[in-house]
Amino acid sequence: MKTTSKLEAVCRRANDHDVDTLFELIQGYAQKGIMLPRSKEVLKRQIDSFVVAEVEGIVVGCGSLTRLGADLVEIRSLGMTEGYKGLGVGSKLVDSLIAMAKEQKIPKIMALTYAVSFFEKNGFHIVQKEIFPEKVWTDCVNCPKQHACDEIAVLRMID
Repeated sequence: MKTTSKLEAVCRRANDHDVDTLFELIQGYAQKGIMLPRSKEVLKRQIDSFVVAEVEGIVVGCGSLTRLGADLVEIRSLGMTEGYKGLGVGSKLVDSLIAMAKEQKIPKIMALTYAVSFFEKNGFHIVQKEIFPEKVWTDCVNCPKQHACDEIAVLRMID
């Protein structure tokens, strides 16, 4: 664990070798009820949508981008290993995911989150969940929190 803010995190696209690490990282959040679990099989199928952050060659964070419509993607599975939060790793991951959305020419990027201030610091603003019917009908309809969702929707327009 690093405690210095001079930490150098490098983001890259995830690959098949990262599946076990992604699974463990996401599972830790899922057990706390703050992230949806992902099976290793799903991670393998969706590996191209993930980015990882490495510090000194060790994966310390991840995030993914999921297309919800022609002009909308969602940031999912954004998380860091304990000890690396608050050091800029999450912002680098978000920057990488925004770059992926730009490559795909998608102008809107959203997330459902409990970490509103983090996303606001990264250029997102709070919006009503209901403006994303693509999300509601693909994921929320099957979520156990569907009728009592306490996550906050955030949106960023990409230039």
